[in-house]
Amino acid sequence: MPEKPRDRAYPVQLVQPDGRRVLDPEYAALVADIGTAELRELYADLVIARRIDSEGTALQRQGELGLWAPLSGQEAAQIGSARALRRDDYVFCSYREAGVAWCRGVDPADLTRLWRGVAHHCWDPDAVGMTNPAIVVGAQGLHATGYAYAAHLDGAELATVAYFGDGATSQGDIAEALGFAASWAAPVVFFCQNNHWAISAPVRVQSAVPLARRAYGYGMPGIRVDGNDVLAVLAVTRQALARARSGGGPSFIEALTYRMGPHTTADDPTRYRVPAEADEWRGRDPIDRVRRLLARESGWDATFEREVGERADAVAHRLRRATVEMADPAPETLFDHVYATPHAELERQRAAFAAYLADEQGAATGVRA
Repeated sequence: MPEKPRDRAYPVQLVQPDGRRVLDPEYAALVADIGTAELRELYADLVIARRIDSEGTALQRQGELGLWAPLSGQEAAQIGSARALRRDDYVFCSYREAGVAWCRGVDPADLTRLWRGVAHHCWDPDAVGMTNPAIVVGAQGLHATGYAYAAHLDGAELATVAYFGDGATSQGDIAEALGFAASWAAPVVFFCQNNHWAISAPVRVQSAVPLARRAYGYGMPGIRVDGNDVLAVLAVTRQALARARSGGGPSFIEALTYRMGPHTTADDPTRYRVPAEADEWRGRDPIDRVRRLLARESGWDATFEREVGERADAVAHRLRRATVEMADPAPETLFDHVYATPHAELERQRAAFAAYLADEQGAATGVRA
């Protein structure tokens, strides 16, 4: 069984902001298979995730989406953790994990269905092993724990990951999930993207101690990682997943990162944040960090840079075209997929709504039903 993470006085870091590697034999060994080719692919993922985010934000500003939850600045936390997963693992996300969705194989054309208001969902969860965006803060922690525990009872050697932000750690659902997971050794990894702001509330009002320390009170290991270091995130997530799959129980990862943009496109962060804070974190940019590492280790050239940019633009083009061409659903489909099994009350409501639509159409044409 893998050893549980040891208590550390500082976050795990393998690459500094200037691209220099950090000597950490314990965690470097967990990503020893990541050579230049693999590092290039991680870089491409980071760039594509940011390009998806900038396109989603632009689409909302142009009136094509009702809402978008930006992820800029958090790319390494999402890509590093998602690339540690196996295909049979299952992701329970919040509403900001477009980068994780990309890594799980979600078609960019499906990323905005919910945000455009044409469906109750974006993609088929079972096809990619990842739930749809969840607006209820923290509820996914319970879902991830239940799924993981059920898989454990069935003898499946898989793990689940619950993604949430620092603000969600103050929710009762997360507390309940941590307690149950620890008591029953559920194979779940609680992945907290501590981006320092729960809308306008700073993380210091969520907890007087590092969030990862909360895990100790529940009887599970907690570890802090530099969330802008994609290799460090990959390493600690691999460790936690291996522990979960082998029967070691749950773990809590606190990825220290920063939300560069607004909480959602309905938010104005200039009302509660000072520019100097964002400027400081801009110097820790996760994409620049990998680019500098590649440059130091002869893995960077203009051709590669151009190819990655073209790949990112192609993804953004597919996302944009699919979004603006999405057809509005027929009104009566509102009742589809609400329950797994139809029942009389649902059918009564469906019939009443159909009669209402027929009456409205009649009024518009001058012919009453």
